[in-house]
Amino acid sequence: MTAAPRLLFHVSDLHFGNEDRAALDWFAQEVARERPDAVICTGDLTMRGSAREFAAAQDYLASLGVPLWVVPGNHDVPYYHHMLRRLTRPYSRFRVLDAAVGGALAPEGLAIVPLKTVARAQLRLNWSKGRVSGTDLDAALHDLGHHGDAALKLVACHHPLIGEPGGKSPSTRGGGRALAALARAGAGVVLSGHVHDPFDITVDCEGQAVRLIGAGTLSQRLRSSRPSFNRLELDGLGNLSLAVRSL
Repeated sequence: MTAAPRLLFHVSDLHFGNEDRAALDWFAQEVARERPDAVICTGDLTMRGSAREFAAAQDYLASLGVPLWVVPGNHDVPYYHHMLRRLTRPYSRFRVLDAAVGGALAPEGLAIVPLKTVARAQLRLNWSKGRVSGTDLDAALHDLGHHGDAALKLVACHHPLIGEPGGKSPSTRGGGRALAALARAGAGVVLSGHVHDPFDITVDCEGQAVRLIGAGTLSQRLRSSRPSFNRLELDGLGNLSLAVRSL
């Protein structure tokens, strides 16, 4: 039996604290108009990980009124001037938000698996870069193993796993190893954010094609593109089409 088509919105880098209110209002209107089966947000909900920013992000996401999946970004842990909290309770505020608005059931025929690419500290100067730990990869692989009958297995993370288009920053540490393992586990698509510009590339990973899709931003922190989100449509055979929607 062929599954019904599914509509997903992929958004990233809302950056409450430096948000673009017009872009957020536009996105909310698009959600209300099309009523997607789920919204997937790939991190950087906040600018500095403050309680006020998380409260604003939570209120906004709850107001969308559709099933939500969220993963943390590097801006969602406390900044360096709150080092004790960053090192001891880096994800506490994100987990409160996720418990309140995230963790929806995936639409039929689709597996949505989170992969954390954020680290509270690293052995390099720029801690904003991505890192995939063995523990976080194992958790994602375990989740993928529970969705053997899904027409499409989709992984959601914040940092692009094998580098950013245009060479904007070094590859995520452990990202290549993670991508190969995810491909072996059947992942067909990896969604990410972080670079603030949308992209869509397909790579060969040990003989399996894996599609890497990045979302833009709905914040004032623009790079090459206008505020945007990705409109993803999954047909009954597991084929995924993408349209970048820009303000």
